[in-house]
Amino acid sequence: MSTPSGHRPWQDVREIPSLFEQLEADGGIAILDLLEQLNAHNDLGIDADGVVYHDRGIRVPGHDATFVHEPTGSRGRPAFSVELNTVGPRNCWAKFDNTNSWDVYLLRTQGLAALAWLSDEEYKVEEADQFETKVDAVASGRFSFGLFLHGGEDWDEQVERMRKTNAPAYLQGEDGRVMMPSTQNEFYQYVDSTPTEFRTSGGNAPSYLGILELEISID
Repeated sequence: MSTPSGHRPWQDVREIPSLFEQLEADGGIAILDLLEQLNAHNDLGIDADGVVYHDRGIRVPGHDATFVHEPTGSRGRPAFSVELNTVGPRNCWAKFDNTNSWDVYLLRTQGLAALAWLSDEEYKVEEADQFETKVDAVASGRFSFGLFLHGGEDWDEQVERMRKTNAPAYLQGEDGRVMMPSTQNEFYQYVDSTPTEFRTSGGNAPSYLGILELEISID
């Protein structure tokens, strides 16, 4: 789950109801292009020079990311993936089970914006007892997967952070504390998993999360 800095709620939440229909029609959607469309139609004024993929507290910066429609799916299931154009010689993509019922939201608070996707299945298991709707849950930062949108000096800091490490990603807790491993081996020690477990089960993720495969590595 994630909040902007570990404690602030998101002040504005907008569902993007047509995203998966557009994805099926176009085959792929670049996130910064999508943001440009949303800015043009809604006068949002969100500036982004890059993104940071968020996966249950794992953070991977990228110059852009792309949603990809995968009709042949993964392990016999229709799927969609998120592929990151990473900073440096890193690899990051994730496949999600498209038989789950997903909604995508644009989130904003002072100085920060994000895209988050949350399934009905995850909401029912983890959030329904506390929040009346998925929108309420997302507004409180309760989502496992998303893309934070960074611009200007904030983005420069993300790039510089990754240039100083040989790890494929860093971690950020709900309290905002950053843990920066130095190598890929150290990263996998932090998350108590292996590259094989990531690729075959999203790091032993429960099925209701809807993540099928996850690649986070550095060349």
